Amino acid sequence: MKKLRNILLVYPEVPNNTYWSFKYALRFIRKKSGHPPLGLVTIAALFPEICRLRLVDMNIEPLIEADIAWADAVFISAMIVQHASVDQVVVACRQQGKLTILGGPYANSNWREIKGVDHFVLGEVEDTFQSFFAELENGTAPQVYRCLSKPDISNTVAPRFDLLKMEAYASMSIQYSRGCPFKCEFCDIWKVYGNRPRVKSPGTVLSELDALFHLGWQGAVFIVDDNFIGNKTRVKNDLLPALKTWQERRNFVFRFFTEASINLAEDSGLMNAMRDVGFNEVFIGIETPSVECLKETGKFQNLKTDLKAAVKTIQQHGMEVMAGFILGFDNDSEDIFERQIAFIQQTGIPKAMVGIMIALPGTDLYERLTKEGRIVAVSAGNNTHCLEPNFKPRMDLQKLKEGYQKVLAAIYDTELKNYFARCSLFLKNLGSSPHFEREIGLKEIIMLLKSLGIQTFKPYGLQYLKFVGYHFVKNRHLFGEVIKYCIIGHHFYTITQETLKIEKISSHLDDSYCYLRDQVNQCSVSVKENSKEAMRLAENLWHRRKQILDTCKAGIDKIHVDFQAEIRLKYNEMAEKMKELLIALEADMSGHGIRSQLKAG
Repeated sequence: MKKLRNILLVYPEVPNNTYWSFKYALRFIRKKSGHPPLGLVTIAALFPEICRLRLVDMNIEPLIEADIAWADAVFISAMIVQHASVDQVVVACRQQGKLTILGGPYANSNWREIKGVDHFVLGEVEDTFQSFFAELENGTAPQVYRCLSKPDISNTVAPRFDLLKMEAYASMSIQYSRGCPFKCEFCDIWKVYGNRPRVKSPGTVLSELDALFHLGWQGAVFIVDDNFIGNKTRVKNDLLPALKTWQERRNFVFRFFTEASINLAEDSGLMNAMRDVGFNEVFIGIETPSVECLKETGKFQNLKTDLKAAVKTIQQHGMEVMAGFILGFDNDSEDIFERQIAFIQQTGIPKAMVGIMIALPGTDLYERLTKEGRIVAVSAGNNTHCLEPNFKPRMDLQKLKEGYQKVLAAIYDTELKNYFARCSLFLKNLGSSPHFEREIGLKEIIMLLKSLGIQTFKPYGLQYLKFVGYHFVKNRHLFGEVIKYCIIGHHFYTITQETLKIEKISSHLDDSYCYLRDQVNQCSVSVKENSKEAMRLAENLWHRRKQILDTCKAGIDKIHVDFQAEIRLKYNEMAEKMKELLIALEADMSGHGIRSQLKAG
């Protein structure tokens, strides 16, 4: 077997049309991606020193044939939402006869359905990667290589941050812990990484920050843990004190944000310590204001507190709360949509990520729904702005979809009035935070000028100007953050409005197909009765089909190009199905001796 010396690391493209991409905000600050591929640069540190590594993040640059030609092997890591791009990468590699290895969340949950990949690496690889690589070079590696152990990560090697084109990213990423002490039914984190969070030593974390600092990074650092406070004792007693000393020596060069559980609000000392170190934002899975739904999913940590009060408490300790919300629980009542809207508005959560429930393979939810015969599709991995759950919900599906659209249209309305109201409420609630304020420099001035030049003339322009003007007077010391919220609002506005346009066209196509089907059935009855009206009715249906498709096509042409692919695919599929209906009708008419002059358009 050929020695593998040229190693290409590929991170496939994340769709632009997702709330999580922040693409339409990043363009204001001339960044191409929010976060780097931490998984790949972590794996990169495990290769033998003799290997030459090249990283291509397709979210900031294209993967070209020359990159693939250079490689002896191509290592790919991806989330489920990147599945379409993964398929394209694998095809391109196979065309050049290159060895492909896939790992990450997509491989772990869907490897049985993925075609064309030579090897899958499943699980955490720190303890076994060298063995796998040796087997790969010897030609003895299995197609599915399972890493069953939960490695000790306390003293891991620092990721190869030097492989990144750091100027293209809005933030850098590090990891402190793996695992979560809770057992939410819909979540796969505790199933994959365990219920006993494993943590890195403070020295290991600081060495990673040193690596970023010496490479010239300044600004945002995302601690990617699924629950940063999973081991609260170690965070409070070990990490945060060391982190504070490190930050003080470097004039607080980094601003941190992370994910945590709602019980963060119970510990004032912990929140103060996080704030004093430089944390200014935390993502929390609130999911729902419904007690019944929280019980259903086993999210008992959210039942032990007043959720609204908890959000405000965290805000008052100097940190913004970004939150996730879910619709489609079995116990959702029909008033859940209004309740979700009210909760989001009343708590001042600017960045509210709301999605319809999806059942991920490997979760207790997926196992339960499988036993109940309710799984209908493989998840595409998009847990926001996707209107099709991959299971049969208890609530009527149409009511669920309409209710979800109502929530999106309310919290990110065409004038962004509700969004700016939440931002203002948050800024009002925000307690003293020495590291929340953004220093105003040339980059911030350019961001402001771009914002004014673009956002003033959007449909939400009046609300935007009111928001900017008010906080220029009221919160001038936070004005850099005010503009940040403006451009993030533009991203949410774009995603929401395009999503609602797509759904309107999609629903029109579905309704039109049902209409044509019913009309064809009626026409078929006329044919069997040898009705003289049959030909006229059929011709009208062909004309009606053309009108429907022309109207939908015109609507699709007005949608942002980043959002057109899926709706164009559906348009083509529905156009063909409508055509098949009418061709079948034409055949039926011919069989009954009715001369046809119809033309399949």
